[in-house]
Amino acid sequence: MAEQEQVFLPYKILKKGGSGEIVEKKSRFIATLSPVSTEEEAAAFIDAMKKKYWDARHNCSAFVIGERAQSTRCSDDGEPAGTAGKPMLETLLSSGVRNAAVVVTRYFGGTLLGTGGLVRAYTQAVQAGLAASQAVTVRYGTEFAVETDYNGIGKIQYLLGQMGIGNVQTEYTECVRLRLTVPYEERDRIRKELTEATAGRVKIEEKGNFYFEDPMV
Repeated sequence: MAEQEQVFLPYKILKKGGSGEIVEKKSRFIATLSPVSTEEEAAAFIDAMKKKYWDARHNCSAFVIGERAQSTRCSDDGEPAGTAGKPMLETLLSSGVRNAAVVVTRYFGGTLLGTGGLVRAYTQAVQAGLAASQAVTVRYGTEFAVETDYNGIGKIQYLLGQMGIGNVQTEYTECVRLRLTVPYEERDRIRKELTEATAGRVKIEEKGNFYFEDPMV
């Protein structure tokens, strides 16, 4: 039996961080998010937020990295155990956003919130920060180097438009050369359709596989 091909599912990453704030019984909760791709980047961001808000009572944090959330960590930073970092991390995970770090800064307002109140406040703060941030969907794809004659380019461009494939780089010389990225799981079908559309007057070379932003998702 042939080995089953690995499935690469699309996922969301944080592209642009943002900041959101809530107030609960005069305590301010400021959530700041940043894109990160490594634990070192996450640690540096968390340290920077602690320096920026050095006068706050708490700077709690969480991050999630990797398409399958392979790397996660959270910190209560002095709040009762499980009332800040864990709900913050769970909010990130449930949002589906990866490669993101968040710090929630708390300026104490003088009134204790209790365990349930803290969990709600830190959860809502992260939600406010996410709402102020920008996420994009990435998916695994294959880069095609396509070469055809001038008779075939119109059919190729029409077909790519029908498929919703954008960001095509085109070079016109003695022939027409294109660079484009197609979804990995659709590469064989797209290769076949391009070949059929040009009656075989096309050369297609695979240049590599990688994750790319997919504006169509």
